Amino acid sequence: MSRLEDMVVQAADTRERAHAPYSGFKVGACLKTADGRLFAGCNVENVAYPQSQCAEATAIGIMVAAGQKTIVEVVIVAESDRLCTPCGGCRQRLAEFAAPDTPVHICSPQGLIESFTLGDLLPAAFTFEPPAPGSQG
Repeated sequence: MSRLEDMVVQAADTRERAHAPYSGFKVGACLKTADGRLFAGCNVENVAYPQSQCAEATAIGIMVAAGQKTIVEVVIVAESDRLCTPCGGCRQRLAEFAAPDTPVHICSPQGLIESFTLGDLLPAAFTFEPPAPGSQG
């Protein structure tokens, strides 16, 4: 099994454990870090919708808690007739830890549908440049 296939399997397996009683739309994500480790997460809904958490955010939290900070590949798995790309908020979350050329693979539980780069999905990501010491701004 290739590493990408392993990521799809982990995202699909984690997707099955999603907490999606309100939308019924389960999503799984798997992130590969620079050291080759994989971190999978699923969406977790809440009756107060704004308090819900996307699969990508769950996987990022698990990754950061494990001491990792660099994403080199992403897999998103959802059962849908349409592409299920990361939402805008998750695109920005991914951009916090991944480069614009990071591959983002959109999959169904059966496998790969389409691949993008993070830069394709978020061409003008918000970034923060702290002011230089002693500068006025």
